[in-house]
Amino acid sequence: MTAERRKNDFIVGLTVLVVSVVVIAAVLWLKQSDFRDTTRQMAVRTRDVGGLALGNPVVVRGVRAGRIESIALGDSSWVVVTMGVDRDILLPKDPVVLLFASSLFGEWQATIADAAGLPADATLRAHIAEARTKGDTLAGAVLPDIAQLTAVAGRIAGDVANVSQRVQTAFDDRAATELRASIRNFAQLSDELAKTVKKQSANLDKLSGNADKGVEKILNAAASIDRIAARVDSSTSKDELRQIITNTQNAARELLAATTRLRSISDSASGTQSRLNNVIAQADSVFAKVNSRRGTLGMLVNDSKLYTNTDSLIIELRALVADVKKNPKKYVNVRVF
Repeated sequence: MTAERRKNDFIVGLTVLVVSVVVIAAVLWLKQSDFRDTTRQMAVRTRDVGGLALGNPVVVRGVRAGRIESIALGDSSWVVVTMGVDRDILLPKDPVVLLFASSLFGEWQATIADAAGLPADATLRAHIAEARTKGDTLAGAVLPDIAQLTAVAGRIAGDVANVSQRVQTAFDDRAATELRASIRNFAQLSDELAKTVKKQSANLDKLSGNADKGVEKILNAAASIDRIAARVDSSTSKDELRQIITNTQNAARELLAATTRLRSISDSASGTQSRLNNVIAQADSVFAKVNSRRGTLGMLVNDSKLYTNTDSLIIELRALVADVKKNPKKYVNVRVF
């Protein structure tokens, strides 16, 4: 019994020892303990860590190069994150750390990137510049995660809905009717403009034809001038040129006198037209007053009672004349003394 009991105790002790070694090894494996000293400690200074947690990966140029070992609050509301990074990893020239969600399931990571390749975000660059400090501590900042982007998208959608509602309020049925009327008026204006352009095009064609005829007449006049010049050359030996010049001067004086008379006639016609316009305007004013039953003439013209009374008066006068003819003694008494 004693030997068997010792054997059982040995088996139990060995089992407990094996289980303890397996548990310790599992814990060390889960904690990713480094017994060969292949990692180095790096500190990151940031205002916020978002959803970053212990054990989240550290990524350099898309490759996992370490993990997050600790997260602690520092002085002046700063957060200090300690990373364990492989010693063989070559860091960028000006390294900074970006903290952001690596998936839609809440997994976060810390990415070591070059400050020159940061996104063109003024807020992010300001946070990185604020987190910079002397020493080996890296500057860090949190990129907006999916939830923040969704919230921003929600606010944008709400703003778009408000704008759409305002637009719908502004463009009601009345506005749509007015808009259709404006479009209809614009179409009519376009038609009128097209007709005007067509008419003016015909006028331009006619004007072009007249211009061609004018040029032809000018050419004919030039030919006539050439003939006249030839005749002048032939008549210089005679006294015809002087006579032509004298006649031309006389014709010019007569033309000037005729132009003066024509101008005086035109001025007189303009004055007559002005007086005629005044007369027409006064006549329109009188007719307007007559039609509006203002004044004696207007009441006489527009009042039907005048016609009725006049007709009655004429009837009574006719009756009176007939009675006078029938019974003159009734109205005229002649006595001779």
